[in-house]
Amino acid sequence: MDERQAIQRLKDGDIGGLEFLVMHHQAKAVRVAYLITRDFGLAEDIVVESFLQAYRSIHGFDMNRRFEPWFMRIVVNASLKIMQGLSRQVGINEEVEESLWTEFAARVNSIEEQVEFIEVQNQFWEAMEKLSPRQRAVIVQRYFLEMSEAEMARNAGTSIGTVKWLLNAARTRLRGLLERSER
Repeated sequence: MDERQAIQRLKDGDIGGLEFLVMHHQAKAVRVAYLITRDFGLAEDIVVESFLQAYRSIHGFDMNRRFEPWFMRIVVNASLKIMQGLSRQVGINEEVEESLWTEFAARVNSIEEQVEFIEVQNQFWEAMEKLSPRQRAVIVQRYFLEMSEAEMARNAGTSIGTVKWLLNAARTRLRGLLERSER
């Protein structure tokens, strides 16, 4: 089965097509949700709910378009909705963070380089946590999902100018936060 057949099965009311889509898009979707929420368990829940939303909305999906951008938009929107509903920023799951960065730190040659790498990584994540969920979302879409500004605007139903403004504001704030943390 390929993606097109899986989607057609869903459109025909056969939930069996969802298994194929989950296998091919779940890992990336969880990473996207995690980068916005900074909570692995919450990210997994968002992705499950996003797949259910995709299933419920599949009849409106245009078969001439790619599934992944459409689905990732659902994930980003669900992540933003959850974050906007929370009164506080979600903290880092230290266990997940430690395992993720241990692999990178093991590749660094000297102790000094490891310490410097960890400091830079910590500064980056601290700065990312200070961004609003919307700012984190545009950073994730642009640099993690490698979406163009036009794709981001189309998916958000807004103008390219608005996306450029949001992206510029997020980068400026992130840069300022990183510069302050270096001092």
